[in-house]
Amino acid sequence: MIAQTHSATLVGIDAVPVVVEVDLQGPIQGDGDRYFLLVGLPDAAVKESKERVRTAIRNSGLDFPNRKIMCNLAPGDIRKEGPWLDLPMAVAICAVNRQIAYQELEGTLLLGELGLDGTLRPIDGAVSVALMAMEKGFRRLIVPVANAPEAAVATGVDVYGVESLLEAVELLNGSEALKPVRFDDSPSNRQPEYSVDYTDVKGQRHAVRALEIAAAGGHNMLMTGPPGSGKTMLARRLPTILPPLSLEESIAVTRILSASGEKGGKQGLIWERPFRSPHHSASHASIVGGGRNPKPGEISMSHHGVLFLDEMPEFERQTLEALRQPLEDGVVTVARVQNTMTFPAETMLIGAMNPCPCGFKGLPEQKCVSNPNACSKYAGKISGPLMDRIDLHIEVPRLKPDELIGAQGGEPSSAIRERVMEARDKQHARLGNHRINAKMTPKEIRELVPLDKESEDFMKLVMARMNLSARVYDRLLKVARTIADLAKEDRVAKKHLSEAVQYRDRTEG
Repeated sequence: MIAQTHSATLVGIDAVPVVVEVDLQGPIQGDGDRYFLLVGLPDAAVKESKERVRTAIRNSGLDFPNRKIMCNLAPGDIRKEGPWLDLPMAVAICAVNRQIAYQELEGTLLLGELGLDGTLRPIDGAVSVALMAMEKGFRRLIVPVANAPEAAVATGVDVYGVESLLEAVELLNGSEALKPVRFDDSPSNRQPEYSVDYTDVKGQRHAVRALEIAAAGGHNMLMTGPPGSGKTMLARRLPTILPPLSLEESIAVTRILSASGEKGGKQGLIWERPFRSPHHSASHASIVGGGRNPKPGEISMSHHGVLFLDEMPEFERQTLEALRQPLEDGVVTVARVQNTMTFPAETMLIGAMNPCPCGFKGLPEQKCVSNPNACSKYAGKISGPLMDRIDLHIEVPRLKPDELIGAQGGEPSSAIRERVMEARDKQHARLGNHRINAKMTPKEIRELVPLDKESEDFMKLVMARMNLSARVYDRLLKVARTIADLAKEDRVAKKHLSEAVQYRDRTEG
């Protein structure tokens, strides 16, 4: 006799269906612990499921068969990872041992990690499994109770959150004590929670203005300034002025962070814009993505949010260069011999760096101790092609005592966010499909950012004096278009172009 249950495993951030088949063979003499065989390309965590499942069934007051058990995880050519196949394996054993009716398993997908006492622990990737269950036509999804609010986003699937194996068995045997969990889509549930605000920032009006432009148009930005000038403080508050996540964006963000185990214990969907700030010693794979079985990196975990690289020149050159393609295309592809994965990476890159290795170049009160060659080498660690993909370049000076002590705080993030949202609404109407200015194609730039005679003459002068490339010229027009949107003006004028030019390094070409 054979029993089947349905479950899933993660491949990257996608859930792939898995069928758990259990067959009971002839009776055995003595202890049956040595007669539990598991096949189907399980990893070490799945292999250890045998011991958890056996103990959990017995400690739940259920009967564990004293017969040879053959458990197959199909398809056999996909590696099964993690402990979340515990519940479907235990349920299949109970079914083949006639403790659950076979027909109750049809159209039901199960997942969860079992404790030795039979309780269920939360798992990663529940929202990916829920979306897969919806796509494949499953009618019921049984998950640990902590994962139910997240999985409930799947429409047309009854999601049940259970606390233990025994509760799952009772549900499958027709108990009506549990009701399906419904997705809470109320506006109050969507409010992001941020512990920081731009009212905390004193001075630095030029930098805050540049960050507002970056937020409105989705532009990448690089801040240069001495230690203690507030670069990190400014960057950490950028998510607070970005528009709230839409439902579609929230699902995408939750899907990545949940599959990566980075939800931080939060239940339900994530409504805060991600802010990822890896240390410059982080490995290439941890930032871009990778591993034997490729997993998302920091650039994907900042999807629809902000990737902040502090001390940007200190990152490995290979890692920085690998960011060029995802910044342009919004996806990152990780190729390995066994598999190739493509992860979403629609993120804003915010970089910060010192003016020189010691950090004191240009400060009148402290002498720079870096030699000129070291300064040139330090600045040259960020390549020209990567710099071309950064639209805004600003200097963040150290505040003077009278600017810091006794000065009033800045404008609240909520007020800045309102202007950003209005500007983005104009861009969505102009470009369609919720696209923003940073994603305009060269053809769209020519059509949507026409210049009058005065503006054309101004840009010719700028291009000649600053020796700018055609790519930088296009990016200047994108930034100017965003500045005009913030000013609620339909056409880009010379004043908008003048401000955009201020956010370029005068030494680049």
